[in-house]
Amino acid sequence: MRAKLSNTFQSLTVRNYRLFTNGQLIKLIGVWMMFIAQDWLVLELSDDSATALGVVTALQFTPVLLLTLFSGRLADRYDKRLLLLIANGAWSVLALGMSVLVVSGAVQLWHVFVFAALLGTANALETPVRQAFVSELVGTHLLPNALSLSAATFNTARIVGPAVAGVAIAAFDVGPVFMISAISSLAPLLMLARMDATKLHRLELPPIDERDAAKVTDGLRYVARRPDLIMPMALISVIGMVLFNFQLTLAALAKTVFHTGAASFGLFTTALAMGALGGALASTGRRERPSAYVVIGAALTFGVLGTLVGLAPAYWLVVLLLVPTGFFMVFFAQASNQRIQLSVDPAYRGRVMALWVLVFLGTNPVGAPLIGMVAEKFGAGVSIWAGGLISTAAAALALAWQLRRTGGRLRLRLRPMPRLYVVHA
Repeated sequence: MRAKLSNTFQSLTVRNYRLFTNGQLIKLIGVWMMFIAQDWLVLELSDDSATALGVVTALQFTPVLLLTLFSGRLADRYDKRLLLLIANGAWSVLALGMSVLVVSGAVQLWHVFVFAALLGTANALETPVRQAFVSELVGTHLLPNALSLSAATFNTARIVGPAVAGVAIAAFDVGPVFMISAISSLAPLLMLARMDATKLHRLELPPIDERDAAKVTDGLRYVARRPDLIMPMALISVIGMVLFNFQLTLAALAKTVFHTGAASFGLFTTALAMGALGGALASTGRRERPSAYVVIGAALTFGVLGTLVGLAPAYWLVVLLLVPTGFFMVFFAQASNQRIQLSVDPAYRGRVMALWVLVFLGTNPVGAPLIGMVAEKFGAGVSIWAGGLISTAAAALALAWQLRRTGGRLRLRLRPMPRLYVVHA
């Protein structure tokens, strides 16, 4: 057990990564508290409009669509640590401004829309840089473990943040929750300032004059020549658009279908995050690049479970199903991320990860309003199970494409225990 735990948390022995993780955990708990409070505030200001929730989600992610590739170029040209200091500083200023509006009681729905777009801009600049920065903190040999622990950090925050937010909203309303989020966003700034820049793994990067010539189009051409990168990116773009909108759909499900309060919405999100944390920790032991079939298998399972969540007739059944759904949601996302990062030339990592963030999060401006309208017209459950069916179909198409490209065939073995596997001629 000690050996297993040592392997699971190996990256935390690196001081710079430990500082990075601590800062991210504190900030993300606050961010998830803010997301819960923001969704509840939008429902209050819009008379329970799922469409308004979809608009807010779209505004948060539209900057990802517009700015992420540019951010990836910056990550390949300039000091990632400095870029993270700038982006996190901008987030803190904006979060404080939003919290002042809410606490003062002056907030209106259009204020929420504006700040969602501005915070999304800061996030669009920060996310690709942060994704690429992990490899500089630990080096290639610990990269799979560090990526999985980063996902575990994210999902730990998804457990703690919504749970605390649900209780805090019920006890104090949304204002104090926004203020706590603003204060917690200072943590990454402090941790980045404490890092030892001389211990960063930058030896494999090209010289600075070569990095100055980095172009977005070079990164796109690099990916276009790599079918092994195109498949997980295509899969994550479809599933990210139709099934990763739980922030929107679970809020609508809790309030409009089961007619419950903020605490119950927090329980939905916490159940999803508990499973997601398990999925992240299950990936920490991986030391080599996951196969295409691991990615596709996780996507298929996630799609099926998402469909069942949308069809579940009882509140308690939704809570139970959200745990394995969260597990395979993150297991799929991590396997895709690791499959990409562990085969990318370091000179292109920033631009490739920017494209990854673009196809993963940049589809939200398209998907979120559509999902919101479906939820409002046909019900939140329909918006979830329809996304699950589309995701399952996309994974099945990816499996057929991969089998055809590699000449593989599916075989079912019944003994000693049933197992579906791939054989190649």
